[in-house]
Amino acid sequence: MHSRQGFLLNAALKIKPALVAATPFSPSESAAVYRAIRERRDMRHFCGGQVPTDVLQRLLSAAHHAPSVGYMQPWRFMRIQNHDTRVRLHALVEAERIQTARALGQRESEFMQLKVQGILDAAEVLVVALADGRERHVFGRRTMPEMDLASAACAIQNLWLAARVEGLGMGWVSLFEPAELATLLGLPEGASPIAVLCLGPVEGYYAEPMLAQQQWAQCEALSGLVFDDTWGKASAVFANQPGSPPVNEDH
Repeated sequence: MHSRQGFLLNAALKIKPALVAATPFSPSESAAVYRAIRERRDMRHFCGGQVPTDVLQRLLSAAHHAPSVGYMQPWRFMRIQNHDTRVRLHALVEAERIQTARALGQRESEFMQLKVQGILDAAEVLVVALADGRERHVFGRRTMPEMDLASAACAIQNLWLAARVEGLGMGWVSLFEPAELATLLGLPEGASPIAVLCLGPVEGYYAEPMLAQQQWAQCEALSGLVFDDTWGKASAVFANQPGSPPVNEDH
């Protein structure tokens, strides 16, 4: 082994992070966490109102506690308060909605009947962007530079779950041309918008995902999405569940 590599390895082995006790949550705490995950919905219908400042602070703090590759923390949140900016943002989304519909061919008419955003109705609109200067973050991204996007998605998921805990709805809108939105919001060169988040009070949560209720798509069985060792080899984790694919030990 090269002497420098050996030195770095030995130095790394001596680093021991500070720890806290690995205590499991209480049954009620665990139930609350899994309930938030289970009941989270991509909301499109909002009823105005407001999000109190202290609640918004908690939600953004939850987002900022997300994991990120190389601890790069690439997320930036822009709160859209100007009404005219909202209207222009809405127009950008509508323009892309039409383009998406045309690209869907036979499903164009079906798609145009779906409600895809609540920009003008939600109490808050947040635009999430990847920060500029991300190229300096190489740790974990040398071969997969898209991990900045994956990291920011973790922050969005945290915010989503926290919104459900607070009794608020949130919807992730991705129907926009990034360059046009970046220009609208004055993003610096290198920064890139990845999400428009509609956030606020709702009359209720969809009993099932809206797109499933409207027959756009259906939830896939988890047992068909988990493999052991090689792609397509059904996992033994679900071997005893009804409807699971057979486990082929010789696959």
